[in-house]
Amino acid sequence: MPFDRRFSDRLLAWFHLHQRDLPWRQTYAPYHVWIAEIMLQQTQMDRVVFYFNRWLEHFPDIPTLAAADEDQVLRCWEGLGYYTRARNLQRTARLLAEHGHRLPDRYEELLQLPGIGPYTAGAIMSIAYNQDYPVVDANIERLFARLFDIITPIKSSESKALVWQKATELLPAGQSRLFNQALMELGALVCLPRKPRCSQCPLVPWCMAHRQDIIDERPVLPPKKKSIIIEMATGILMRGEKILIQKRKADDVWANLWEFPGGRLKEGETPQQAVVREFLEETGLQVQVSDAITSVRHSYMHYRVILHGFFCKDAGSEKKEPALHAAQENRWVDFTELRNFAFPAGHRKLIEEVEEGFRGLGV
Repeated sequence: MPFDRRFSDRLLAWFHLHQRDLPWRQTYAPYHVWIAEIMLQQTQMDRVVFYFNRWLEHFPDIPTLAAADEDQVLRCWEGLGYYTRARNLQRTARLLAEHGHRLPDRYEELLQLPGIGPYTAGAIMSIAYNQDYPVVDANIERLFARLFDIITPIKSSESKALVWQKATELLPAGQSRLFNQALMELGALVCLPRKPRCSQCPLVPWCMAHRQDIIDERPVLPPKKKSIIIEMATGILMRGEKILIQKRKADDVWANLWEFPGGRLKEGETPQQAVVREFLEETGLQVQVSDAITSVRHSYMHYRVILHGFFCKDAGSEKKEPALHAAQENRWVDFTELRNFAFPAGHRKLIEEVEEGFRGLGV
């Protein structure tokens, strides 16, 4: 069947009936679309809704975001990971503060802003401003790989060029806001990576992979990267009611986030030995490991991190203040204050484990 107006009509009719009720779709305000698109870059939709609503409670507009303290921004972003996205949001807000607090409605101007690349710029132009710009995300790549029976690996430059070409050719004038979202929504809800719901798809008459019964063979994926296991250890050092935390350097991994001292295990080293060594190297403090808290696991990209957590106590350095060999700042805080600081995912899971233990003790 030719890719004529019937294609877009059927797709848009399906979207009208089945689109999810997402908060940024209420008004399509440019600020809302921008925030949502940045959050969606590395995060699943079902998680983004919660974080989006929380973000708007703290930063309802560009002026509020521009004026906020970075620690507050990072704390509000905590749980989404890839914190460079949050820093770029605030950098952009501060740049826009000099130009009327308005997100540009020109594609070329959007590309000049921190954290906005071709996809995000196109998404803002089409979804917020309804201008005729195509978008291509992973859902559309998968959908088009099946519709057009793309036989080359979907992440190859050849396939990417073809997908963008098709997205441009199919885009109906004046309807990019709904059309682009409909393609992404269809990929997310119907044209699934595994067990696609072809019986519910309005585009089956155009789908070459369905016609040839090779749906499960498209898209062609690159070889899966092997996971890299990283084992780390960290310690919660208490003096009285205070806990030591430190802020990572601005040019470090997880820049400007707070953490408990610790690091990666060396070959042949136990987690307890790693904690003692890392404390001495990072803070100059001599500590002794007392009780194990738990081991938490989390992932980012193709890394799988195992973080061992322990309670620690001073071992001859009770009166010594920690040095800043691996951090830009340190503080002694009450346990209840930890919720005010942004931590990497593993450390936040460790805090939650300690909180759960305290609740079990009735503390």
